[in-house]
Amino acid sequence: MEIYREIIQKLIEWKISEDRRPLIIQGARQIGKTWLMKRFGVDHYRYVAYFNFDASQELSKEFENTKQPDRIIARLRLYTSQPILPEETLIIFDEIQECPEALNSLKYFCEEQPHYHVMAAGSLLGIAIHHHKGFPVGKVDFLHMYPITFREYLRSANPEVIDYLDQLTVVGSLPEIISGKLWEAYRRYQVCGGMPKAAVASLENKGMENISKEQNEILTSYFFDFSKHASTTEFPKIAAVWQSLPSQLAKENRKFIYKVVKPGARAREYENAVTWLREAGLIYQVFCCSKPGLPLSAFDDLNAFKLYMLDIGLLRSLANLPAEIFTTSNPAFSEFKGALTENYVAQSLVAQLQQVPRYWVSNGTAEVDFVIQDGLEVIPVEVKASSNTAGKSLSVYIGKYNPTIAIILSSKDLSVMVDEKRNVKVLNLPLPLIDWLPQILRMIP
Repeated sequence: MEIYREIIQKLIEWKISEDRRPLIIQGARQIGKTWLMKRFGVDHYRYVAYFNFDASQELSKEFENTKQPDRIIARLRLYTSQPILPEETLIIFDEIQECPEALNSLKYFCEEQPHYHVMAAGSLLGIAIHHHKGFPVGKVDFLHMYPITFREYLRSANPEVIDYLDQLTVVGSLPEIISGKLWEAYRRYQVCGGMPKAAVASLENKGMENISKEQNEILTSYFFDFSKHASTTEFPKIAAVWQSLPSQLAKENRKFIYKVVKPGARAREYENAVTWLREAGLIYQVFCCSKPGLPLSAFDDLNAFKLYMLDIGLLRSLANLPAEIFTTSNPAFSEFKGALTENYVAQSLVAQLQQVPRYWVSNGTAEVDFVIQDGLEVIPVEVKASSNTAGKSLSVYIGKYNPTIAIILSSKDLSVMVDEKRNVKVLNLPLPLIDWLPQILRMIP
């Protein structure tokens, strides 16, 4: 089974763009970058010429001797049976971070041979770009790729529900049959998450054992990446921060505390490890904003942040949380259930907005889980793992900043409440509908 990725539409736009430049796809390991490039090539080009720099040292050496695209193309033809033709062939450079010279060559493809369509990706490309002095700034296009979203998962699980939701025009309660299927798919997604192999195992009903196997193999491969690509002094720190994530999120306020990583640990010892994980695309660093101004990034408190994992399924697996917990009402799960739910919302917001949200705290007495920027609007987002939406934090925020709209994510029905006294509209959004947020916001009069 193949899961349709919505990012393909952006690749189509790149292909037909008049000012197209070589495209770099960034994203964590095993989210499907290689599959995406090959599938797009097969569907939209006459030929696909695929080159993997991690699999061939000889290939990397070809880029050490010349920077001229014509000569590079001539050498590449020796490594493929596919014709390499302008406009007709998609040239794919995979694991390009293993060859800095190939990364640098994209500049010359842009300047001298723009009619060749070149696409590149790499598992740790964010780290490579950060440390690569010869990076072709201004000569490449970027596209960030993320794990499979719930919306993409639902398209394969229940296409009829997707059809209904995509045609929504009014904010109101969903039909019971749609709501039931939506929540059932959401519970399954909480278990498998958005890593392609685990999601496919879920959709093909291969059972929890196979889903867990796929997730554990991914976690193991990440651990090997730490040891392979980080220095010997940084490796244990990166591994320690990574392993501490479930404990960090299990705390009531979720704020990242270095002493949770190791007793007595300080920021200066572990901040590079946090940066490494963020640049590798494995975590999202959500900063606290001192006030909801525009742009949000201008008001970051760099000393206060939360770390969410790139995928809810991997967080569940790293925490050794059995899948059966989602079908029970075990009170011991209530705190971490909230953490998983926040992680799900964080990864959805990042994928939709192409930016990391913030959170807000008021003198330690109130906290809003997320604050997002939508055009010129700054919108507070409160996350509840159940139908209990009571709490003073959002009310404190509204009273202090007077937003025109606020959002509560929970298990309640879709609706909008208007607070006439404070002139604010409060959107009650069912958790599974977070991927439709931009569409639903446009429906609110």
